[in-house]
Amino acid sequence: MTTAADTKTFLNYINGEWQASESNEVISSSNPANIQEVVGNVQDSTRQDLDKAVEAAKHAQKSWKKLSGAERGNYLFKVADILEKNVDRIAETMTREMGKTLPEAKGETSRGVAILRYYAGEGMRKVGDVIPSTDSSALMFSKRIPLGVVGAITPWNFPVAIPIWKIAPALIYGNSVVLKPASEAAVTAAQVLECFHEAGFPRGVVNFVTGKGSVIGQGLAEHPAVNAVTFTGSNKTGSNIGKTVAARGGKYQLEMGGKNPIIVAEDCDLDLAVDAAISGGLKSTGQKCTCSSRVIVQSNIYEEFKEKLIEKVNGLKVGNGLEEGSWMGPCASEGQYNTVRSYIQKGLEEGAELIAGGKQPENMESEGYYLEPTIFDNVTTDMVIAQEEIFGPVLALMKVDTMEEAIELANDVEFGLSASIFTKNIDHILSFIDDIEAGLVRINSETAGVELQAPFGGMKASSSHSREQGEAAKEFFTTIKTVFIKG
Repeated sequence: MTTAADTKTFLNYINGEWQASESNEVISSSNPANIQEVVGNVQDSTRQDLDKAVEAAKHAQKSWKKLSGAERGNYLFKVADILEKNVDRIAETMTREMGKTLPEAKGETSRGVAILRYYAGEGMRKVGDVIPSTDSSALMFSKRIPLGVVGAITPWNFPVAIPIWKIAPALIYGNSVVLKPASEAAVTAAQVLECFHEAGFPRGVVNFVTGKGSVIGQGLAEHPAVNAVTFTGSNKTGSNIGKTVAARGGKYQLEMGGKNPIIVAEDCDLDLAVDAAISGGLKSTGQKCTCSSRVIVQSNIYEEFKEKLIEKVNGLKVGNGLEEGSWMGPCASEGQYNTVRSYIQKGLEEGAELIAGGKQPENMESEGYYLEPTIFDNVTTDMVIAQEEIFGPVLALMKVDTMEEAIELANDVEFGLSASIFTKNIDHILSFIDDIEAGLVRINSETAGVELQAPFGGMKASSSHSREQGEAAKEFFTTIKTVFIKG
């Protein structure tokens, strides 16, 4: 057994130095696959710690923004090289800290490397446009300028990729950053920050403060010197962050929940659709905002689809994420485990039929927050499990007769993050693209996943309507200055 006394304690990173919190208290991060194992400790920081980080970022941003985009990009290239050398170590920490299987953790960390290199290259792209003036003797143009200090509040489910896809564009466009990661995955995030430190970033440009969301997250939202806040997490917290930042005139970006549908048409490749429902809905233990939660199937193929789905799901191996053959790991924390269990119970109480999973697997080698992959049948749209984000390995099967009914049912939630359809009919595809209320639309592919060079974000309650990743990130992390020059 590993105890806190045996485990490394990670410090805050403020103004280019690793520092203990003013509180002299730490938060322990445990392995959800073996709750007796402490993976590491992070600082339980105070508002005083946050104030120091913001002040350092504010001071550093003045010189950082004056570097050329190419110079800023060179720093990101260095971080990418260092992260690439540490993929295996950081991925293993991620698996031990939040339960994602090792192959998925390695894939996510490698994605972080690719994101860094993508945005490093953005330093050589245009930052404005020449605009014709009505005055023939004048030159008019626009240029994008940084916002200043950016606060990044990130979740535990992607502890490498999400911090990086917020930090990297913020930095390349000339902002400085204060990162507050979720405590459940802050050890992994600290190892990513070590790569920034090793790359020799100027003091204060990148800062890292761990602690309670009510103290550090709320503090970033309230801080008058934080010009913008980018947040990924729950709707309740995101809504509060947005209101707080807006009230003081700051800029905010929210990426929140999803209740993502897969529509399975009767003319589809059935095996492909089954595999996508499993991969999109159950990988990462269903702990993705883009995971497939509702599977809407045409009645003519419903029973065949269900039979194939149950057979494959029953063959999935639940494990600790590190052992070979582990297809799905545990829920990331006790709180998340209890939340998913409560939704399973709610589904039963409302009359949905549990046809697979729904309980802890037997004969596990360690005590952890394990759940079997779970499937509900006879789910109706008025049920809680059809409306609320579960964030766990639970699929809800829903039967429809027509494609029009399927799209109407798919849209009948408050969320609008991602959606997919499986069909060979071009009319169905075009109707789906036009009519589905989702920011990410995928055809004959699972709902989860988006390429790093493409805009990512949702509609309705899933986001604040801005977009992350790709060139679209420029819209949030900069503002436009229009310049008129007359000789």
